[in-house]
Amino acid sequence: FLEAFESLLRFAENRTSSLFETAYRPMAKEAAEPVKELFTDISLYILGAETTVESAVLRFFDSLFPLVYSRLINPGITDLSEDYTECLRLTRQDVNPFGRYSKNMVTELSKSLWASRMLSRALSLGIEVINTTEHAALTKECSRALVKMQYCPHCQGLTLIRPCVGYCLNVMRGCLASVSELDAQWREYISTLEYLTNEMAASHDLEIALSGIRNSINEAILHAQLNGPQLSATV
Repeated sequence: FLEAFESLLRFAENRTSSLFETAYRPMAKEAAEPVKELFTDISLYILGAETTVESAVLRFFDSLFPLVYSRLINPGITDLSEDYTECLRLTRQDVNPFGRYSKNMVTELSKSLWASRMLSRALSLGIEVINTTEHAALTKECSRALVKMQYCPHCQGLTLIRPCVGYCLNVMRGCLASVSELDAQWREYISTLEYLTNEMAASHDLEIALSGIRNSINEAILHAQLNGPQLSATV
């Protein structure tokens, strides 16, 4: 899961970076860092960090606004002071240069990333449980019963003969009595995993959500450009 997730993130980040390199070259170099930070925040969120999708997306658009304002809307501005740039960044939500597109991006990403975050946490929990139960202590009687269950016919060369189901169940009940109480919770856990994976393959498809970041950013920038004169007056 983590390998697939990291691969999707890298693909989406490269795809987003290519948007600036091809369509918005005047700001491509400066936009590289905000794009990198956005996908780093998304990665940390899925891995369980105490952050939110909304804060990651809005922080990205806060950083993007000064670049769009000085490189696309007012390309005649050669350089903005640090104070002016910071002022633009801090007032982005009040000026609202990107219209509804910034909030739409939050909505579109939140559901898919939440499902991925829950699946990541669930898989980590499963690993902990497995590691704990894997080292359950066995008594000598249990060890002998397990050996007898698996190899007794082999001693006579009858390798295809399996022990009867009743004997297997008795041995397993006796040997796994200490962890058998996990059965109901474990079945519920597996059921939850199945639900999450089904959700991620349907309405919360992670690949579609991450691939859509490029288009959402493009639409937001186009909206700002179309309203350039009004934005300049407001600023």
